[in-house]
Amino acid sequence: MKRASDLINEEQRKQVERAVVEAEAKTSCEIVPVVATESGRYDRPEDMIGLWLAILAALTIWLVLPRQLGETGSWDSLPIYVGLLTMVAGIVVAFIAGASIGSRIGWLRRLFTPRKQMQEEVFARARETFFDKRIHHTSGSAGMLIYVSLFEHIAVVLGDQAILDKLGQAFLDQLCRQLTEGLRHGESSDAICGVIAEAGRQLSGPFPRSTGDVNELHDALVVID
Repeated sequence: MKRASDLINEEQRKQVERAVVEAEAKTSCEIVPVVATESGRYDRPEDMIGLWLAILAALTIWLVLPRQLGETGSWDSLPIYVGLLTMVAGIVVAFIAGASIGSRIGWLRRLFTPRKQMQEEVFARARETFFDKRIHHTSGSAGMLIYVSLFEHIAVVLGDQAILDKLGQAFLDQLCRQLTEGLRHGESSDAICGVIAEAGRQLSGPFPRSTGDVNELHDALVVID
């Protein structure tokens, strides 16, 4: 699975940074866009893929090996221990191969990961990022996080208390829907820039930019591998 830093080139980073600068020119809010490769460590799906491949390998070996194992008078037969060793080796190799494949192929690992678990992991990591990047620590309590997690195909938009007080959770949910729709049908950088522009437009009313406004957080796109 490719990392976020490999999928987003320098021009796209600059594009997002310009969008943040333009949006924050209209509002005193601080907007922080983040793109993460993944938000959780999903070991169980890898084990499940390995288990299914091991079962398939066991069935294949059972069908391919001569059925008359150790049967007297049959020159097709094999000693019992050869069949057992072949079966055990096949299962072990198939399990390891399946787990390895699952760790590298994102869509396959996602297929075996419960949607609810991915949503919980993404939301938890988004909240963690909200505090780690000090978005909660702006002077007007008007920071906003736009968080995209690539493996899970899930996005989260979080706002600080002042944004919630004046615009409510419905505003953040509307931005999140716009973001996910854009991610579904286009480039991730275009979708992020679009929602940043919309956020700046809607925030400019209740949070207008003042003359002495200070840029408290970096405008750059944050990429987490």
